[in-house]
Amino acid sequence: MKIAVNTLFLIPGEVGGSETYLCETLGAMTRQHPEIELALVTNRENDALLRKLFGGFPQCTLHRLPVRAVNRYARIIAEQIWLPKIISRIKPDWLWSPGYTMPYWVPCRQVVSILDMQYRSHPDDLTPLARWTTHALVKMAARRADRIIAISEFSKREIVKHTGCPEDRIVVTPLGVDPGFGEALQPATAELQPYILSVANSYPHKNLHRLVEAFGQLVDQIPHQLVLVGRPRLGEPQLARAIEQVPGDRIQRMAGLSREELITLYRAADLFVFPSLYEGFGLPVLEAMMAGVPVLTAREGSIPEIGGDDVVYADGRDSADLAGKMKSILAWRAEDRDLVIQRARQRAGQFTWPSTAKTTVEVFVRGR
Repeated sequence: MKIAVNTLFLIPGEVGGSETYLCETLGAMTRQHPEIELALVTNRENDALLRKLFGGFPQCTLHRLPVRAVNRYARIIAEQIWLPKIISRIKPDWLWSPGYTMPYWVPCRQVVSILDMQYRSHPDDLTPLARWTTHALVKMAARRADRIIAISEFSKREIVKHTGCPEDRIVVTPLGVDPGFGEALQPATAELQPYILSVANSYPHKNLHRLVEAFGQLVDQIPHQLVLVGRPRLGEPQLARAIEQVPGDRIQRMAGLSREELITLYRAADLFVFPSLYEGFGLPVLEAMMAGVPVLTAREGSIPEIGGDDVVYADGRDSADLAGKMKSILAWRAEDRDLVIQRARQRAGQFTWPSTAKTTVEVFVRGR
């Protein structure tokens, strides 16, 4: 079987969890299924990265299109016009598009991964033109794809709700977590300790301003810093205003960290807070659970599917509730903290990338 993979959406370091999803799933697929040919269609930004990751596998070929995905509309045109032409030359059995959108037509069957419907539930994350374009393309993909991959039961329900796609065409393939998050690394963050950690780009729905408001209510009661890891996005003005209200130099901003640096930050934190109001999966919650740090999050979207009863929930829209839960967790006795961490890590260990890859491959095998 030969599968072409549409990676035109991927801008390394810019698309968050969808980059992790693509690279980790492909990595597990190449190791578990050497009999499957994979033809990756790349762009100018991601070609070097994907060649480094997958160019050494004999079953993988890479086909670069001269388009920059940072130009959203050039990428859309390339996906609809240039991609079908290269697929005609590659002659795969399937085209898999892991980034929400796909060509209207190609000379093979198609699978699309729609990770969430965030642009419908939280439209302020995109400009009006981007919202309209995204909905047109996602709805077309949902109607024309032979199979749709969702990454949680919540996302599956959202896809049905917003596109009208029949449930029986959607397969849920939960994501995994890198077991490296559970391995001890040499601490390199002593200057930041003690600290509370949050990992998210500043999209409005990530709700980081509410976390900062909650932290501001606690600055006179706890010795911690607040470390925010992520890039500025459309919610940045609101976040910046909230930060300005926190006295002293108690908030640290970071971005562009290596895997090792991120793991070290997770493992040395006293608390991980993820106040997001919408998640198709919630990968940072899973990473924190594996890393052995208590998690405080909002009971929104898919997060209860991931965290279960092994994380603490607060009302993400209420900064006082967030502050109260943060203070309570930081005051846990060591034995209580260790018990919660142990249970959370066991639960996180049930989510693996080999399992994601296995379920993904079954979508193609069963569809033949």
